Amino acid sequence: MIDWSKARRVHLIGVCGTGMGSFAGMLKAAGHEVTGSDENVYPPMSTQLTRWGIEAMTGYRAENLDRARPDLVIVGNVIREANPEAAAMRARGLPHLSFPAALGERFIAPRHGVVVVGTHGKTTTSAMMGRLLQHAGRDPSFLVGGVTRDFESNYRLGGGPHFVVEGDEYDTAYFDKGPKFLHYHPRTAVFTSCELDHADIYRDEAHYQAAFERFAALLPPDGFLAACASYPSVLRIAALARCRVESYAVDRPGADWEARGLRLGADGARFRLVRRGVELCEVHLPVGGAHNVENALGVAAAATALGLSPAEIAAGLAAFGGVKRRQEVRGRAGGVTVIDDFAHHPRAVKKTLAAVAGSFPGARLLACFEPRSNTSRRNLHQRDYADPASWSRAAGVFLLRPVPTDKVPEAERLDVDAVCAALTAGGTPAAAFAGVAELVAAVAAAARPGDVVVAMSNGAFGGIWELLLARLGAGH
Repeated sequence: MIDWSKARRVHLIGVCGTGMGSFAGMLKAAGHEVTGSDENVYPPMSTQLTRWGIEAMTGYRAENLDRARPDLVIVGNVIREANPEAAAMRARGLPHLSFPAALGERFIAPRHGVVVVGTHGKTTTSAMMGRLLQHAGRDPSFLVGGVTRDFESNYRLGGGPHFVVEGDEYDTAYFDKGPKFLHYHPRTAVFTSCELDHADIYRDEAHYQAAFERFAALLPPDGFLAACASYPSVLRIAALARCRVESYAVDRPGADWEARGLRLGADGARFRLVRRGVELCEVHLPVGGAHNVENALGVAAAATALGLSPAEIAAGLAAFGGVKRRQEVRGRAGGVTVIDDFAHHPRAVKKTLAAVAGSFPGARLLACFEPRSNTSRRNLHQRDYADPASWSRAAGVFLLRPVPTDKVPEAERLDVDAVCAALTAGGTPAAAFAGVAELVAAVAAAARPGDVVVAMSNGAFGGIWELLLARLGAGH
């Protein structure tokens, strides 16, 4: 354990990552002198760090430690053991922690940890929970993996008793290969989903589920776990927890929490919140999609365990503005709406397209997809990507060919041409493109007024949104 009262100067190696940069801001707000370094220092994170008064040094070198003179070093997940700054840190015997361990010790452990875990929906669900608690006057702290529209930030340091955090199952640091969420001191949790992801970390489904089993074991007997009943694996793992468990689902009769009378439309979702057969309140959720309704059910269950009333829950959900890069409208040009979404797992792709179709009834959807994550570049989900049902709401699919990488062996790579052939044969025209410019040209040629283009990637997708809007605005 670190004596944080003596950690006046804190230096972060890998400071420009989304989580690390936000953590730097939290440390600064908590009264620490903060510096950082990164291989690439550029907007938007560099701008944020400057605004917070945090110096970000470009490049990793031992001399950065001379300049920072840290009492404590925080090591980001992207840093490898051979990193020159990390090597100098070890050689000098400087106290150091991983980002998750530091976050857990400094900010979560002294509070009531509310941790959202699962394959899908973590960012939206944790942002929703943070908004709900804030709207109810509980003044929470939170750290999530996306920029919330309600706070224009992905972190908040409040004075209330709760800390809401997105619990990532990815590994922690080069010196700690366990999941990040093992450091988050959960007392209340939401378990949204469970199906194999992060194929570079987990060898199979059993290995992946074992990480969540370890998380469930962390919950204290007086804690609470909301478990999504849409996934049998979630219910199995939740049953291992020592605390009270309540299930939730949109379309699984028998779940403790349900959404009855669900109506999806351009203004989001409307439903009656039901717990064990008892109707609690009418809910309007401004963000669309049945999957977001399911996220809201998990939030409502956890919020009830935290003492919020049905009225407070309904009001908080109605006030939720969503998260950037989740069904975010980037603009309109030439009568075409362009939407940005983080979806990359085949189930997330399917749910995103269904949600957009519900928000834009009658519109023709064109789906653009970049297989960028380690898992999506692999043939692990080849069958699901090639299943027309995964793209059933789309009138056309435009895929960006992944750049070959030695991180994915050739024999394990996603066969993009086979995906396109299967989709086209199934009635959904699909094509693959070597570059973003070529893909943008094809989409612009196919689009017509009234269409909605959904561009899905967990990365920058080559700036496709701005390129497409410019092309559409110029009349193709």
